Amino acid sequence: MTTAKKTIAALAAIVGAALVLAGCASSNPLTPSAAGTPSGDSSAPIVVGSQSYPSNQIIAETYAQALEGAGMQVERKFNIGQRAAYMPAIESGEIQLFPEYTGNLLQFFDKSATETDPQGVYAALKKALPSGLSVLEMATATDQDSYTVTKAFADKWHLASIADLAKVTDPLTLGGNPELADRPYGPKGLKSIYGIDIGFKATGDTTVEDLQAGTINVADVFTSDPRIKTDDLVVLTDPKAMLLSSNIVPVVSTAIESKVADVINAVQAKLTPAALVEMNVENTVDQKSAADIAKKFLADNGLK
Repeated sequence: MTTAKKTIAALAAIVGAALVLAGCASSNPLTPSAAGTPSGDSSAPIVVGSQSYPSNQIIAETYAQALEGAGMQVERKFNIGQRAAYMPAIESGEIQLFPEYTGNLLQFFDKSATETDPQGVYAALKKALPSGLSVLEMATATDQDSYTVTKAFADKWHLASIADLAKVTDPLTLGGNPELADRPYGPKGLKSIYGIDIGFKATGDTTVEDLQAGTINVADVFTSDPRIKTDDLVVLTDPKAMLLSSNIVPVVSTAIESKVADVINAVQAKLTPAALVEMNVENTVDQKSAADIAKKFLADNGLK
């Protein structure tokens, strides 16, 4: 897990979100069961899985409730962990529906992939998936690196995109994990792709705090981080697709794709960047359960 995601998880633990979400977890979510066995039986429950961090569980719970609202039976296998743990269960059909992220999933299946823009990544992912798996529509919501500034800094320099940083005359300093210094989308990428000269400071878990303190003025923050809302941050757009796009996308077994596609695609259409951040705020700050967050999201968007 990246440091940014660890930060979100730590925030959730601080406010007791882990306890709130405990009802979603299973002590052994991949234990075989009759309901979870791949089957052509149209009456069998649809098995929905999730990773072991709150944001992914919330999305999975939203899928599950949407399917139940459409009259389908659902079995939840949440809190599984990372791809090495759950992908074999997806490929075998033990898990039939799972919220994933386009860019990261593409690189999991095709380490030589070079696409970074949303549509290019999505198209390449479709081709890279193993037999028996498909993806439904991707959401505009993402869980990926972003270059983020404070609202005050954005207002002062009229910033909306990464390209706008070129008009800042103050010295620029980018903060993020130590490895960002050598990443292709780090300072070297900003120079070669956007023509922007920028310094670098390794900030690790204190990136947002350093941004607020002014020791850096540009921060690498994940787009699902609830502090984007709670700390009034501005995510700069990336018109040249320097950063790897990782839009939320449902991975689905082709055996049930036609059965669930309309319901899940309707959820995806409403899953915007702001909506995802708001759901994470409700978890980490308001301490709401995944079930309650999903129920509210579906109701607010006329999906239940």
